[in-house]
Amino acid sequence: MAPGMKHYDAIILGAGAAGLMCAARAGQRGLRVAVLERAAKPGKKILISGGGRCNFTNLHAGPGNYLSANPHFAKSALARYTPADFIELVERHAIAWHEKTLGQLFCDGSAKAIVDMLIAECPDSVEVICDADVSAVVKDGETFAVSASGESYAAPALVIATGGPSIPRMGATGFAYDLARQFGLKVVEPRPALVPLTLGGEDVLFRELSGVSAPVRARAGAGSFDEAALFTHNGLSGPVILQVSSYWTPGSEVAVTFVPQEDAEWLVQMKRDRPRASVRAALREHLPDRLADALADRLGIERELGNVPDAALREAGARLAEWRFSPTGTEGFAKAEVTIGGISTGELSSRTMEAKRVPGLYAIGEAVDVTGWLGGYNFQWAWASGVACGESL
Repeated sequence: MAPGMKHYDAIILGAGAAGLMCAARAGQRGLRVAVLERAAKPGKKILISGGGRCNFTNLHAGPGNYLSANPHFAKSALARYTPADFIELVERHAIAWHEKTLGQLFCDGSAKAIVDMLIAECPDSVEVICDADVSAVVKDGETFAVSASGESYAAPALVIATGGPSIPRMGATGFAYDLARQFGLKVVEPRPALVPLTLGGEDVLFRELSGVSAPVRARAGAGSFDEAALFTHNGLSGPVILQVSSYWTPGSEVAVTFVPQEDAEWLVQMKRDRPRASVRAALREHLPDRLADALADRLGIERELGNVPDAALREAGARLAEWRFSPTGTEGFAKAEVTIGGISTGELSSRTMEAKRVPGLYAIGEAVDVTGWLGGYNFQWAWASGVACGESL
């Protein structure tokens, strides 16, 4: 090894959620760990998450809330480190928290409390080294040698925890994939997830509703969610669209149910109860006026309900229950909260996160082909995979 090289039991690339959790667990087991972070401070993505309050887990997190080429891969780690385990850690550090909606847990105060907690969990045997820009990684026998910002580091274990390319303004890159390929690991083609969708063609007419939000049901592929949709200058966003974006594939449609609390016969029933009402008025009772008017205009039924045949009202109800949009694409990694795809789970042990064909090489967190729903699920995967790795180094 080169003179001046610093020796450790493990080197972790990336001081994000997964990397710091892994470092803390490994350090608590007595290992000497170097965490190399390219940014000036650790946990940058944690700090901006949840509007600065960090949606640090979800009470309902389980394998069914994750997408992967192998949906069974996440089961082991998630079963061994649960939301309750992380809540216990948060409470041990006296961090106040609250449930927002749908099991989403946030800090009462700043997300910085979570970063500070993770750093505090790291014993003296863990060094977090920032402004460390990795320029080379090689394996010499059973030792990994890492060159970063003029320094050299060596260890028998190397952990890839550099995340995916989502949110490039935070310094995110595809470095994890390049490194995985260097060592012969397969990578599932990454694409943006939890990302707004863009609209074109006839759907462009909905851009006039930019800023309007409404609770809807949205479906794409195998994903169906009930939350708010937001119309934007570019297309569709809001929690429900971010959720289904993970299931949407180019060329396919997104189906939106605009009044999910009503059945297909609701307009016919309203005709019986209030024959002088209009479709426009009926929609305004459930949706923001601008959205109700836009939908009514497109349905083209201006007469009082009492003068409209039941068949036409059923047809209108069916269209409102299955309003189809054909997205032209997504707003890309720049607006994506996470990445779908990544280092193939087929290359890794689900118990330890170690590469099956490269002893001593590990991958955790968003770098791996495991992607959670919106709402704290991706953090829970970071904690769980970090613990699984940290306990096996």
